[in-house]
Amino acid sequence: MQDIFERSSFRVGGPAPGLEPRLLRAGGADLAGYLAAGGYRQAGDPEALLEQVRRSGLLGRGGAGFPLAVKLAGVRKRSGGGAVVLANGEEGEPASVKDKWLLRHRPHLVLDGVRLAAGVVGAGRAVVYLSDRAAARSVDAALTETDAAGIEAPPIELVLVDPTYVAGEETAAVRAVDGGPALPSDKPPRPFERGVAGLPTVVSNVETLAHLPFVHAHGGEAFRAVGTEPSPGTFLATVTGGGRPAALYELPHGLPFTELLALHGVSPDAVRGALTGGYFAGMVDRGILDATLEHHALRALGGGMGCGAFALITTECPVAVAAAVLEYFDRQNAGQCGSCWNGTAAMAAAAGALRDGRAGEEDVARLRRWSVVLRGRGACGTLDGATNAAATLLARFAPDVAAHLSGTCPTCSDGPYRAERPFEVDPEVIP
Repeated sequence: MQDIFERSSFRVGGPAPGLEPRLLRAGGADLAGYLAAGGYRQAGDPEALLEQVRRSGLLGRGGAGFPLAVKLAGVRKRSGGGAVVLANGEEGEPASVKDKWLLRHRPHLVLDGVRLAAGVVGAGRAVVYLSDRAAARSVDAALTETDAAGIEAPPIELVLVDPTYVAGEETAAVRAVDGGPALPSDKPPRPFERGVAGLPTVVSNVETLAHLPFVHAHGGEAFRAVGTEPSPGTFLATVTGGGRPAALYELPHGLPFTELLALHGVSPDAVRGALTGGYFAGMVDRGILDATLEHHALRALGGGMGCGAFALITTECPVAVAAAVLEYFDRQNAGQCGSCWNGTAAMAAAAGALRDGRAGEEDVARLRRWSVVLRGRGACGTLDGATNAAATLLARFAPDVAAHLSGTCPTCSDGPYRAERPFEVDPEVIP
């Protein structure tokens, strides 16, 4: 497999062997190249496109894996007084860069998806919401090209915010577009009911929208010609760890995890586990070596596909990794919900004490209880992400927890793993 781009600490590899890439292609960043590849086709009948999206089974690529057709249909039903499409490219997960890459290198693919989604729901306004300045410059240049070429689409605006973990949450995006802080708000109502400017709003991840031009051009059945029945199509995977440069791949759902390791150049023998789906879905132990990369398979292990980010735990101690993730969630707390404000701090303190050899059985018991009773009590996913990190550590890495309780962890004998943003991909190294 030949790399499309490479830097010393980041590379964009080609797709999995035998896979014709749909998203991860070199070139086509300018309008001429995108049009030559068949982009910006006549939109056609909105109902017909919605039906093809239903047939495709396209699931959201931002984290929750929600069916796009259901989201589009919900807004279409309510759009008599207008609607909005919000392309969410904020990408708050530090270990994920797929959205930044798409916005920087394939902005017209994303904008074409925005245009098609707007046509389906009857939106008179669209927004590309992001925090990466290089991506904003790329999208702005693409919008200048489409305006000059007279590409038919609703007005599309850029909204640039500071990068934080919570800024990518759908209600935080709506608040920021409406001129408020990029902080989550209470639900209901959800954006599909009342979002930007009080209108029904499709908030969809940019990778999800970038799949729409393929569905439009080739149909739903062609989309699901790769992948699996419950998890159709391809997805972008950001892979970090394992002593290798961070990398971005396009993969079919259902690919064995060990085949991803082979693409990344890491031996299965070296893998102790992985953070799956970014920080949010928590950690999986070596059971992941028997897993396939699809939603139900990773959920069965206690993890998740999430945003498609996989951080390989090899030389790092899992207890120290979990503590670093929990400390990150504590620092990124929005400070709006008491349960989250206090809960993330308490779990981070307990995990940090365990990492540093200062915890006892009662601390582990409290961490276990918090990982259960605090779930679902925040306005956004931050607290749930923290409970996932704690719960999966305790469920999947019990021997490592026991070693820390007894002060016998061999991995931490020379000092535990510490990181402000574990397995982060620095945006500056993305080509």
